[in-house]
Amino acid sequence: MRQRLLAEATRLFAQRGFESTSVQEIVAAAGVTKGAMYHYFDSKDDLLHEIYARVLRLQMERLNRFADAEGPVAERLHAAATDVVVTTVDNLDDSKIFFRSMHQLAPETYKSVRAERRRYHERFRDLVVEGQRDGVFRDDIPAEMVVDFFFGSVHHLGTWYHPDGPLTGQEVGRHFADLLLNSLRP
Repeated sequence: MRQRLLAEATRLFAQRGFESTSVQEIVAAAGVTKGAMYHYFDSKDDLLHEIYARVLRLQMERLNRFADAEGPVAERLHAAATDVVVTTVDNLDDSKIFFRSMHQLAPETYKSVRAERRRYHERFRDLVVEGQRDGVFRDDIPAEMVVDFFFGSVHHLGTWYHPDGPLTGQEVGRHFADLLLNSLRP
């Protein structure tokens, strides 16, 4: 039932927007009562938060595997950069909904989401710092700036990427990762 609520909320938020979708519409589409929804989620905000949080949890889990793996830092960063694009594209509706509606979250939820995203970015940044420290990457650009630039591009995927377009998510991910690594060459 929880997954059905999330699926219907995602579909409706993508079609109508977060602000234009009522709790009643979500529960009707999911075929449950409001009481059932409130058993799983405290509010519509919680649904929006969970839509994004499930993608972020997946991405964090995968990033940790790449970051903790053996091998050259350039290969690990390339794999992580490719993966975040692929997982964003694979969950494009979730990402589009979230970035379009994030500002409408309650202040405490918004603060929590920003902290979760910050942890992800910091873990990604640590790979850049490792490469800079080891002399593999140029160090004249602050690692934080590199990460902000890269994720600015990733967060815009929802504005232009189409699954039926000329490139797959994997191809876009590889191109983004290549651009990132090329920009870091000493």
